[in-house]
Amino acid sequence: MTKRNKIKVNFFQRKPRAGFSFSLEHIFEDVRKRLCDKIEANVYISKCHNDGYLSKFINIIEASFRQGPVVNHITGETHFLNLLMRRNRVVLTVLDCGMMFRKSGLSQLIVKWLYLSAPVGRAKIITAISEGTKQEIVKYTGISPQNIRVIPVAINDIYQPVPKIFNKEKPVILHIGTGYNKNLLRLISALNGISCNLTIVGKLSDEYLLALKENRIDYSNEYNISNERLLEKYVECDILAFISTFEGFGMPIVEANAVERAVITSNISSMPEVALNSACLVDPYSIEAIRTGIMKIINDDSFREELINNGRLNKLRFEANKIANMYYEVYEEIAQPKFK
Repeated sequence: MTKRNKIKVNFFQRKPRAGFSFSLEHIFEDVRKRLCDKIEANVYISKCHNDGYLSKFINIIEASFRQGPVVNHITGETHFLNLLMRRNRVVLTVLDCGMMFRKSGLSQLIVKWLYLSAPVGRAKIITAISEGTKQEIVKYTGISPQNIRVIPVAINDIYQPVPKIFNKEKPVILHIGTGYNKNLLRLISALNGISCNLTIVGKLSDEYLLALKENRIDYSNEYNISNERLLEKYVECDILAFISTFEGFGMPIVEANAVERAVITSNISSMPEVALNSACLVDPYSIEAIRTGIMKIINDDSFREELINNGRLNKLRFEANKIANMYYEVYEEIAQPKFK
């Protein structure tokens, strides 16, 4: 039996920023590790942060000179890096279309072309991390859904079951992220009068601090923490509250499933797709719905245990080797002519 050559894959990634955690980079570092016997990987980090059009232009030119003859994988966020690449060698991963929600008018049209329409048109295969993201790509670009492969995010092996007796008197509620879409203000309002400790991972603005004070919330806060410290936060908590107004995926849902904690999340965007029946789904725009869902998890023991049991099964959908092999199948499809 003839041994097949390793596929040469160039991974193109954004330039890191000091003080931030990079889940995107961790995702593809893990993919490369799991496929080390099947691919020959090179990692190219962009020269500039994407802070303006000049820096983007420099990164596009640089990427065009770095492209390889087999597979070039744009791993997310810097979608435009493929604008001067050979289309039939490009895999483009789109994590979400959140850039469209942050802009309006002419700025939105420019961002749409630069981040979606043009890069999607210059890629042989597009991968999306959720069906929700896939549908948004189709909506904004008009591309055929057949050109997009849904490859979810793999769960990190560090997330394992850690049994904990649920604290009904004063549960610890974990909230991850303080970005515009994380919906923290509504969660704070929903917790008014509920005996709990709100653990927030993410830097708090003055607006958040004022809301916590006005609603008399007992809380703790950390940010810029390691994966290991984040795991400790999952272990310490009783409930994960992940009620975003928008998510490309929603990895905290699966991480909480794996640690075996109850989850409340949103009934919109990609979150129902990721959670299935392993979370209490609520309207993230309704403070009352959020409050009702949290109280049901606290008070209804059978419901809470059902969520946790369902989470044990749900996490299996995001096993890392399976997802790495999904990427390998894409690389094979791009590289196949080289092996004929």
